Amino acid sequence: MITFPTLDQEQLDQVNKETLAGKDALDVIKWAYAEYGDELVYACSFGAEGMVLIDLITRVKPDAKIIFLDTNFHFKETYDLIEEVKERYPKLRVDMLQPITPAEQEEQEGPELWKTNPDKCCSIRKLVPLEGALNQHTAWLSGLRRSQSLTRKDTQFVNKDKRFSSVKICPLIHWSWDDVWMYIKGFNLPYNPLHDQEYPSIGCVQCTAKVKDGEDLRSGRWSQTGKTECGLHK
Repeated sequence: MITFPTLDQEQLDQVNKETLAGKDALDVIKWAYAEYGDELVYACSFGAEGMVLIDLITRVKPDAKIIFLDTNFHFKETYDLIEEVKERYPKLRVDMLQPITPAEQEEQEGPELWKTNPDKCCSIRKLVPLEGALNQHTAWLSGLRRSQSLTRKDTQFVNKDKRFSSVKICPLIHWSWDDVWMYIKGFNLPYNPLHDQEYPSIGCVQCTAKVKDGEDLRSGRWSQTGKTECGLHK
């Protein structure tokens, strides 16, 4: 098992350029669970990529553990989708991580922190609870794709995640947006209906906007703020 403290560039190159070279997403997931077993967790946002990964993961480990960062600010459609996923994959263990309540945040930081300091809002509602969860695991799965944005173009199958002192595994790095939807439609997977309403990337209600044709798929997240990431993948 490779762990964060011992994971060096030589190990990364060996795994990415030799062990997993030419492998598909399912092969990467099989390798990850063989390597880490119950030490591996999937941090899922239940976006389109998330639905693909859930389906692939359950083919390898039906009772896999999934973490969802429940900021308390998600769309109703997102919460409805989670319940649908639980019905379709009854053995799947979905852990709804909770930060401080919105009322507590307003009392501490003032109203509408997502407007005045979106980075701090993401830190309170996402990074802090995820740190606590990932500290209990050696490695985690992510649905990052290289074509999502310039900040993700160099993502490898296996990455040293300094942010969470963990190993981050990304099975879908070579997938296109069309590949994702071909899989969803081909296997009749449930998905968030907001995707059909010009929301390719879905987060909290206050920080998610529609995306026009031709725009970057993530341009609807924190639009007009200069912010591109919540901090999980920096």
